[in-house]
Amino acid sequence: MTAQQPQKAGALQHAVELTKSIIPPVHPGGRPFILGAIAATLAVRRASRRAGVLSAVFTAWLAWFFREPKRVTPRRPGIAVAPADGTVSHVVEAVPPAELELGSAPMLRVSVFLSVFDVHVQRVPASGEVVRAVHKSGQFLSADLDEASEVNERNSLHLRTEDGQDLAVVQIAGLVARRIICQVSDGDKVLAGATYGLIRFGSRVDLYVPVGSRVLVEPGQRTIGGETILAELPSGA
Repeated sequence: MTAQQPQKAGALQHAVELTKSIIPPVHPGGRPFILGAIAATLAVRRASRRAGVLSAVFTAWLAWFFREPKRVTPRRPGIAVAPADGTVSHVVEAVPPAELELGSAPMLRVSVFLSVFDVHVQRVPASGEVVRAVHKSGQFLSADLDEASEVNERNSLHLRTEDGQDLAVVQIAGLVARRIICQVSDGDKVLAGATYGLIRFGSRVDLYVPVGSRVLVEPGQRTIGGETILAELPSGA
């Protein structure tokens, strides 16, 4: 092996790592769509080159849509980070989903609306344990409507933080979104910022925190899932 060969191998490895850092990985829930689109592109290309180009562009968009970028999550105790990328649509007091059995007392609800251009994986808002995970069928109203929290199809989590705080995080299907994926179940230990689910296409995620929490975002503000701090939780459980 010549002296130049190790240098070339090192440069190639560096290029691969740089590419990985720029192009985010794809969530497993999106792979069937992407593989199907690739197969369709190959088939269409035989019949029409122009249609093949359009199909290839659509396939690239699907890969971009189902991206799962790495995030750096704040590890400061007593906070709840955004469970999703998107735009804050509501900050209100509301009773959490009845299926979580958290009682009838209102909590502070921060709703984040996801457009088709946002990252669509959901992330754990705080480290702790999943007490309950429940899926409930429902309607498919536009996810930016306030009543979507109550009537739309959803998957709800009751999360108890390491400090003993009870949170709820709810994946809500929208007008286009018809498939909710949740990768955690009752009793699972979870880490803040870790990916736990995916909603396919436009949707919404609600985070419920205890009354007395200090909400740090306003309606209209953009959030970065796993990084933006949505609220400081009350001290003490």
